[in-house]
Amino acid sequence: MRYQVVLAVVVVAIVAVAIGYFVGTATVPPPKTVTITTTVATPTTITTTVTTTTTIIKAPEKLKVAFIYVGPIGDYGWTHAHDVGRRYITNLFKDYIDTTYVESVEEPKVYDVIKKLIGEGYKLIFTTSFGFMDGTLKAAQEFPNVIFFHCSGYKRWDNMGTYFADFYQLYYLNGLMAGALTKSGKVGYVAAHPIPEVIRHINAFALGVKEVNPDAKVYVRWIHAWYDPAKARSAAESLIAEGVDVIAFTEDSPTVIEVAQEYYKRGMPVYAFAHYSPMLKFGPDVVVSGQLVRWEVIYADIVAKVLTGVYNTTNLRNVDYWWLLSEGAVELGADFGVPINPKFIPMLKEVKVKEKITGEEMSVYDLVMLRLKQMSEPRPAFDPFCAVKEPILTQDGKVLVRPGECLGHEDLWNMMVFIDNVVGSIPVS
Repeated sequence: MRYQVVLAVVVVAIVAVAIGYFVGTATVPPPKTVTITTTVATPTTITTTVTTTTTIIKAPEKLKVAFIYVGPIGDYGWTHAHDVGRRYITNLFKDYIDTTYVESVEEPKVYDVIKKLIGEGYKLIFTTSFGFMDGTLKAAQEFPNVIFFHCSGYKRWDNMGTYFADFYQLYYLNGLMAGALTKSGKVGYVAAHPIPEVIRHINAFALGVKEVNPDAKVYVRWIHAWYDPAKARSAAESLIAEGVDVIAFTEDSPTVIEVAQEYYKRGMPVYAFAHYSPMLKFGPDVVVSGQLVRWEVIYADIVAKVLTGVYNTTNLRNVDYWWLLSEGAVELGADFGVPINPKFIPMLKEVKVKEKITGEEMSVYDLVMLRLKQMSEPRPAFDPFCAVKEPILTQDGKVLVRPGECLGHEDLWNMMVFIDNVVGSIPVS
């Protein structure tokens, strides 16, 4: 939590100074004279005239900030993580903002929800699902005096920025561990929707698997839903029936982990990774690690800049947050502060590999820690989508990344092809 404490001190100090300037210009009424009569023990009455100055400072009007969620807040997952961020900034900027939220909004209805919030006086609106993009853009064009930020999209306007805390580095790290732990050579992935974000994460996971276990394959099952525990269960059980013994997923519930825990108790170990929220408690015997998000880091930065006037309704067309490990927006872990479930550390230390850049032999555990450190640096010294000595190939054998080259932001953001150790296809929308 050290990063958050420092962040809180810095942003509150910045906002306080900036707002203090405007408060300091408030009108001060002229001095007034007060007459005080004091009676003492002698028969003498003393009248003293005291001149006082009363300063009246008008408190700044609070900024009304709204969040629109695609699912229920609950206790875990995508929407819950966003609401943790909302609650964090509500407390951090308690003297300057009021917040509200609307949950379980169907994506086609987001525009109507936005209009209602604007009618209630909300001036900064966060829309937190990819499918909210077009509705948010329509509202931004219609209401130029309101600031909008859309999560995970790519369309922007003068008063509409975008933001995202991406997991691809963490999926790669979890792939390293999955490659070390699989005994069957079959690793599974329960996937939500066939969009670039999910495909990017599957490929990063597969790159990690391949680096440790070149012969292993990653088998994909699509469920076409962000939140559907029944479909997630069916997909996980189908993969396990085909011999998969390690599973990652993109779905907003701990269902896949609960399935893995059930199989573990039957004497059939299947391991899994937490997604978005800490999920160790749902599968203490099977959760190896996971990808965790800290939306509060991004929300605090945006709100501070809106409050201080850095961001306004005319300068957001090129504002696009793409924050990763180095910015502190994401974290490796089965739980916050638990990068790897201690149960699995000895197992990961037993598996030895050659580090592909230096050729040094090390354990998979040490490799994970090395890559985590490298990717957390201000200028990351490693990226999964950089080809070192061999190219990164697609399923049909085409070169995706040549040796010595890396994929850039736009390539990653628009990724719609699987790499060569992924088994499965990408449905056509």
